[in-house]
Amino acid sequence: MKRFALYGWALLFLSGLSFCQPADEDIKKKVVYKGPMAETHDLLTLYSDSAKLRIKLTSPLQLQYESGDGVYPKGINLVFLDEKGGVNNTVRANYGKYIRQKDMYIIRGNVVVHNPNKEETLRTEELQWDRQTRKIFTEKFVTIQTKEDILKGYGMTANQDFTNWKITKPTGVFTLQQ
Repeated sequence: MKRFALYGWALLFLSGLSFCQPADEDIKKKVVYKGPMAETHDLLTLYSDSAKLRIKLTSPLQLQYESGDGVYPKGINLVFLDEKGGVNNTVRANYGKYIRQKDMYIIRGNVVVHNPNKEETLRTEELQWDRQTRKIFTEKFVTIQTKEDILKGYGMTANQDFTNWKITKPTGVFTLQQ
């Protein structure tokens, strides 16, 4: 009987070790954190060119990632300034993302670009801004309201100041001046 009890305890001990082994392996696995490395509230970023302020970027919240990418989950506002410091245009959206590797911003959700000098307003659901080429563009549906017309279409390219733009695939009725 003692011999059976000894074997029973040995079996119980060995089976206990085999159950514990996967837990030990789980502990050894690395946990990789993929969330934001920094969080900034009431962000103000200023971009200059030749010692002149050219762009103001504001956002209620920025999440900064290890890759250098940034996310603006509560919206993003951009103000593009001319050489004298006057407003060329403004850009507003509900969400934004900066992709460092491409040096590009992607903004989504109720995107509005307004040029107060020409009294023109663009509305779309997504817009991209390439900082290197200084272009804004989209493949999504756009509506551009000018002083005289409301133009609609799919796709648009423009300079970042929104002073020169082109709808790629216009739709609707057009007024032609002779």
